[in-house]
Amino acid sequence: MIRFFALLAATIAPVQSAYSDAAFSAPLDAGLRAFYQRDFRTARTNFETALADVPDNTLAISFLNATAAQTPGDLDALIAAEENRLVADPHGYVTQLRLGFSYLFSAAMGRDRSADAREAFAAALAAAPNAAGAHVGLGILRENERSANRAKVEFLSALARDPTDVLAREYLATIYQVDLKDPLRGLSYAIAVPNVVPHYADIDFHIASLLHDLRQMPAAIDYATRGLEIDVGHVGEAGQHGYTLLARIYLDGKRLDDARRVLRASIAAGVDVDYAQTLLAKVGR
Repeated sequence: MIRFFALLAATIAPVQSAYSDAAFSAPLDAGLRAFYQRDFRTARTNFETALADVPDNTLAISFLNATAAQTPGDLDALIAAEENRLVADPHGYVTQLRLGFSYLFSAAMGRDRSADAREAFAAALAAAPNAAGAHVGLGILRENERSANRAKVEFLSALARDPTDVLAREYLATIYQVDLKDPLRGLSYAIAVPNVVPHYADIDFHIASLLHDLRQMPAAIDYATRGLEIDVGHVGEAGQHGYTLLARIYLDGKRLDDARRVLRASIAAGVDVDYAQTLLAKVGR
């Protein structure tokens, strides 16, 4: 089975994309490293550099917004600047796309601008119907509304236009795992992503969870551990929930001492503390 997964990753790995361009991939990689180390100023500079080369890359746009959201006022300032660009470029694809993603993050921060995001993505789609980005944004909106099938359609539309879109692959993997109960199909979308974005910790976390569902425990441990090693600042899903995922994998494998070890590490790091304490109480200290 593990050999099959390796072959699957090689088969669907994109061979030519923005990620093959060092002018884009190098600053993106540097930005991810800085983000997971909580060096948000350096991260933002690098994501902006990456977007200067590929302005509509949805992963870089999302991380630019995620970085801005870490500093009070920065996301509002980013939205204001993007709204001001509409004056000069009201029908621009990139202008509308990036504004739509910023509105999405604003909604995630407690200010519901989903309607504004939908309007911006619709305008982006009208401006560039053959581009992937607007479909990704619309898919995230649908997923946030718990409309899995309509979200799936949008993400598949995105991949039809850009097979390397990392966010579309990540969200499809989650939809197939959680909503459609088909982790093997979900894994087929996620497994190649580390080939193109090797320092994206959250995809390692998702792959670990999928492998856990598929009872591929050694591989699941490897991916969960790698996610934690990258997300040293405990910023993303890997850093926030990787320890407790590892604990569940160890528990299923009857490795109680290892489960206790990672649960104590979770509590010491101050992440997923309540759940870690609950699991630790069940295992016994």
